[in-house]
Amino acid sequence: SGMPRFADIKPEHVEPAIRGLIDENRALIERLTADPATPTWDDFVSPMDEAGERLGRAWGVVGHLHSVFDVPAWREAYNAMLPDISRFFAEVGQNLALFEKYKALHDSAEFPTLSPVRQRILEHALRDFRLSGAELPDAQKPRFQEIQEEQSQLAAKFSENLLDATNAHAEWVSDEAGLAGIPEDARAAARAAAEADAKPGWKFTLQMPSYLPVLQYADDRELRARMYRAYATRASELGNPELDNGPLIGRILALRHEEARMLGYRNFAEVSLVPKMADTPEQVLGFLHDLAAKAKPFAEKDLQELQAFAKTELGIDTLEPWDAAYASEKLRQARYAYSDQEVKQYFPEPKVLDGLFGVIRTLYGVDILPDEAPKWDPDVRFFRIEKDGELVGHFYLDLHARSTKRGGAWMDSARSRHRNTWGSDTPVAYLVCNFPGPVAGKPATFTHDDVLTLFHECGHGLHHLLTQVDELAVSGIHGVEWDAVELPSQFMENFCWEWDVLQGMTAHVDTGAPLPRALYDKMIAAKNFQSGMQTVRQLEFSMFDLLLHGEVGAVGNTSGDTGSAPVPIERVMAVLDEVRKEVAVMIPPTWHRFPHSFAHIFAGGYGAGYYSYKWAEVLSADAFEAFEEAGAGRGSLLDPETG
Repeated sequence: SGMPRFADIKPEHVEPAIRGLIDENRALIERLTADPATPTWDDFVSPMDEAGERLGRAWGVVGHLHSVFDVPAWREAYNAMLPDISRFFAEVGQNLALFEKYKALHDSAEFPTLSPVRQRILEHALRDFRLSGAELPDAQKPRFQEIQEEQSQLAAKFSENLLDATNAHAEWVSDEAGLAGIPEDARAAARAAAEADAKPGWKFTLQMPSYLPVLQYADDRELRARMYRAYATRASELGNPELDNGPLIGRILALRHEEARMLGYRNFAEVSLVPKMADTPEQVLGFLHDLAAKAKPFAEKDLQELQAFAKTELGIDTLEPWDAAYASEKLRQARYAYSDQEVKQYFPEPKVLDGLFGVIRTLYGVDILPDEAPKWDPDVRFFRIEKDGELVGHFYLDLHARSTKRGGAWMDSARSRHRNTWGSDTPVAYLVCNFPGPVAGKPATFTHDDVLTLFHECGHGLHHLLTQVDELAVSGIHGVEWDAVELPSQFMENFCWEWDVLQGMTAHVDTGAPLPRALYDKMIAAKNFQSGMQTVRQLEFSMFDLLLHGEVGAVGNTSGDTGSAPVPIERVMAVLDEVRKEVAVMIPPTWHRFPHSFAHIFAGGYGAGYYSYKWAEVLSADAFEAFEEAGAGRGSLLDPETG
């Protein structure tokens, strides 16, 4: 009931709570499948959904804390129950009696009378049973279940290794001269980090708010090189062997391939695409190859310009990867006469949030108001969304980096909108980022990239929170094709480039002055700066992911369709090298271990689906064009009617 009681929930509660809820679900399934009557929506699907929601919501809190408060006690509690929860969901997915009940309802006289939403849910359920191995011979089901359990454990371990390896490294600067070029707020944060360790000097870490300013601004090339190498080799055999994700990658790929073959597919890429918009891996690869062929000439031009500038203006004869962000920032300043750091001063956190909430208010006619709820960290904020005084939903906002929080930015569901036997539940979302926090009494300031990230995650949040669907299985983000799920998030980013939006969400952190029009014009002129290089980088990740989950999963599998010998990490790296030959323009050093930190595909649900960002970008551009058309001649794209 209500919001998660973060202040009261303790790690030792996890096992009895989750076991109790699993038992409750098992008893219900036994009762429902034993009933000889033809199932109906109200006496079969509704109780299944409600029991599943209780378990899902409880486990969701545990999973959330594993991501944002990864201290030993919570990590232990999460990992202790992970096999049980994985086993339970695998069991449900393979329960033939349950599958027959859903089929019976789908084939019954009630089905044509159900709403299109409920019909869709039943179709999804039958598809998901098939993908969960419900139609496998009984002799194969235990193995399929083992595969699911082991994959869950490997994904959790991958994330933990990456977080631990990120936290394990620090660069110490003892002489202030070594800080040349690094912005004042990044220096202050590094000084505060050193003080927290009761040490002199400055401490830089591999957390993004600390790492990125060094790569982008530090004049000390050796410092940049050390930081780059530490970041590029995280969670690999080149660091602490206990945190090496290489063996995990090989095992995950082999298990996914074995799962696919058991289900009758050639490879895991085919399985991954069944619930997505795209039809086949070949179709997606065609899309990516086409985009790469168009983008690569622009990327090559970007790189040539950068190399020439680095040589003539910076005295860097050979542009190395640890020079790229530094040289890019200097070139941007030279060409467009502004820097990220200059722009950042105009984006203090309170003003950015006011601006974001203003855009949401104008487009969707809802109000965002501060609210109170138990939190997992004092830094977290909580808000309610109302429309015409009526509650629509709530969200938690956790913006700043912490050593106990996994990297990146994401949105997740805390609760979904649905009607049930005891009334209605409004949706609740978690919005999580890893931005720098306040320093020396000043509010946190965000780069324009940070602002884009915030709008992106908020797009996911709005997708979940503004749903008008009352059925749990397809309300908010649930049941949406994975390659469409990035549409609302990428769509919202577009507004961060509009003058009428930026005017209202900027105020210089020292003077309070809004972003000058001249500086905005420079940002727009530089909007597509090095977009060729950025595009081929995303295509590299997407192709690598898809090819890896195509035939490569079979590499370690020497015994035909069964057994899961791990894919050798050398083969994984070879696939990446092959992709880079086609699409990349700047090839990283041979010791770079990108796959070892590619959490999206090995621990984040994007396996054989990373292409979704590019696929949905096309859709989001089309959606935004509706606002451009509506706003033509009006001076503002914030059109409530289109919204």
